[in-house]
Amino acid sequence: MSLQLKPTKGERVFYACNYVILTLVAASTLYPFIYVLASSLSSPDAVAAAKVWLFPIDFTLEAYKKVFSNPQIWIGYANSLFYTIVGTFVNVLLTILGAYPLSKKRLRGKGIISFMVLLTMWFNPGMIPTYLNLRNLNLLDKRITIIIAFGCTAFYVVLLRTYFQSLPEALEESAKIDGANDLTILTKIILPLSKPALATISLYYAVQRWNGYFWAMLILKDPKKIPLQVLLKKLIVEMNVGEELAGIGDMAVQYSQETIIYATIIIAALPMIIIYPFIQKYFEKGLMIGSVKG
Repeated sequence: MSLQLKPTKGERVFYACNYVILTLVAASTLYPFIYVLASSLSSPDAVAAAKVWLFPIDFTLEAYKKVFSNPQIWIGYANSLFYTIVGTFVNVLLTILGAYPLSKKRLRGKGIISFMVLLTMWFNPGMIPTYLNLRNLNLLDKRITIIIAFGCTAFYVVLLRTYFQSLPEALEESAKIDGANDLTILTKIILPLSKPALATISLYYAVQRWNGYFWAMLILKDPKKIPLQVLLKKLIVEMNVGEELAGIGDMAVQYSQETIIYATIIIAALPMIIIYPFIQKYFEKGLMIGSVKG
């Protein structure tokens, strides 16, 4: 027979305050997305008149039809998928190859190498030196630059190294007795046990890749190579400039373009929304990466 202690009055007040605060935080987080979705499904006149709050007004799919009829949107979408999938694979691969050796005490020069990795977290070369370096290496306006120039993040290397260090050393010792080498131990033992950590880091990398536009905007000049986010920024900038220069007769066109931008935002956010539920169970476990070592 188990005894269940009833919460005290103070605990009930604390729980109630928590529920209220978390509900407000969730509402403030979800509302911008709900508003963008409702505006993308509303008529331009309703958006221009500020009638849209939670639900679509004068429901229409015209904005999505115009978005899907633009071939540049499909090109940008394909580019974003390519940079995200290939880039995330390269990110995770390089992070694993950097974190696994650093997690081993037998690595010679481990302290110096770890310090050099951490040094890149404390001192960043900056935008201009990075751009000049890429230009001198003849890496401008090339797809491979987006993949390899930002192929690894020191912070995630440190996180994954700490996770590898938390795994029992007896697993590696028993595998070596059976004749396994480091590559076999990494691929057959360490990585299968590190699914939560790998899923979390992969999600972080994928979100950075998918949402990244700044360096792609600076490096890529060919319209056939730019990702969807650069195209979306271009649409927003052109709309803002158009609003400053437009006359009264052109306002309907500007607000029509606004609904197209909202539709493009929804389309751009869909992949992350679809993927997250499938890796949520790993993500919840991986949130505590590096917090406990034992």
